[in-house]
Amino acid sequence: MAEPKPEEISHPPMDQLQGLEYCIDSNPSWGEAIALGFQHYILALGTAVMIPSFLVPLMGGTDDDKVRVVQTLLFVEGINTLLQTLFGTRLPTVIGGSYAFMVPIISIIHDTTLLSIEDNHMRFLYTMRAVQGALIVASSIQIILGYSQMWAICTRFFSPLGMIPVIALVGFGLFDKGFPVVGRCVEIGIPMLILFIAFSQYLKNFHTKQLPILERFALIISITVIWAYAHLLTASDAYKHRPELTQLNCRTDKANLISSAPWIKIPYPLQWGAPTFDAGHAFGMMAAVLVSLIESTGSYKAAARLASATPPPAHILSRGIGWQGIGILLDGLFGTLTGSTVSVENVGLLGSTRVGSRRVIQISAGFMIFFSILGKFGALFASIPFTIFAAVYCVLFGIVASVGLSFMQFTNMNSMRNLFIIGVAMFLGLSVPEYYREYTAKALHGPAHTRAVWFNDFLNTIFFSSPTVALIVAVL
Repeated sequence: MAEPKPEEISHPPMDQLQGLEYCIDSNPSWGEAIALGFQHYILALGTAVMIPSFLVPLMGGTDDDKVRVVQTLLFVEGINTLLQTLFGTRLPTVIGGSYAFMVPIISIIHDTTLLSIEDNHMRFLYTMRAVQGALIVASSIQIILGYSQMWAICTRFFSPLGMIPVIALVGFGLFDKGFPVVGRCVEIGIPMLILFIAFSQYLKNFHTKQLPILERFALIISITVIWAYAHLLTASDAYKHRPELTQLNCRTDKANLISSAPWIKIPYPLQWGAPTFDAGHAFGMMAAVLVSLIESTGSYKAAARLASATPPPAHILSRGIGWQGIGILLDGLFGTLTGSTVSVENVGLLGSTRVGSRRVIQISAGFMIFFSILGKFGALFASIPFTIFAAVYCVLFGIVASVGLSFMQFTNMNSMRNLFIIGVAMFLGLSVPEYYREYTAKALHGPAHTRAVWFNDFLNTIFFSSPTVALIVAVL
């Protein structure tokens, strides 16, 4: 038996991952780049549809309102992605909607002044304007921290040891968006998960004209197959006598997007009317902006490794945060109903496809803008059941989390102090938000429940975020 090679026994620490086909500045052919860009666009649809689908009905909005919000969110996502890849960090990152803003936005929706409006359409408009005003004010936090280079000063204290739990929990912290959602419709969720893993890992050596087509396009191929399968189940009335929740998660005709979408609609600033400003609403939203800032910092570092780029310097991270603040300002002006952050699932897709090209992400931004204007076509793709996206998240969030764990090679893992910091930060990063989730589900309000609503929103938003809790614990 041959002696094992030295590199098979131990591996020296490496700043850049190996085995990537295209790095940040190397580009595939135009045809392949367009197909990969469309794949990133399809993946970004999951969050872009999920957030408005949950929030708009709570505000009293109709299906027409929901479609307009989805279109607006995709349109601004495309603009923000272009700004970030051209002028910000210039990393291949999609800037999408953020779940971190859900807590303060739901708090605004439940404001007694807004709930007292009897007409549902007027309540929707006034709530939207209140959210817009809060986003516009809160965006100043990232703009100031970014362009003043204050965030650059802060990031110098973020050693690889402190970044391990933060980046890992950017992925692990979204576990509730994975298999718990797949379990709502196992007949399409499980096949999607198996098919995606099979294409991307077991059949990745299948080549067509020297192109690993099944590995490179595993997402779009598996989504097409399972979407067609789900449509077949829907058309054959397989869910006719199933509970309403099951139908909502399994059927392809429950989103009510295609029929409600206009053929052509260009989103524009202040389309919902003039924003309204409230100090309490804005203060709660500032916590979400801080959470978005921390989560994005971790995502930028993960994207740099998956794009085979050098680790982003502090001033580049700070500049990226500044442009992200501009993005949140645009969210407030256009009325996207949520703020911006780096799309974690799209970062994971860089690793799955082994293509970290910036051009591919810029093409995906073009698709977002194009299909948000052509409403019917965009709504067709947006009708994909969210369970299908959740199955893909199980893999892509895991890839981002493993990138965080890969930073362990830059630290001394034989030190008990380092083991203590990483272990405690990761455990509390998972455990504290889970406590907040369970408490909120039972009591219908967060653990922070004083008469000062802005204070409650601030604390509940901060401790709902796994990377934020991990950063606080690890740095301190």
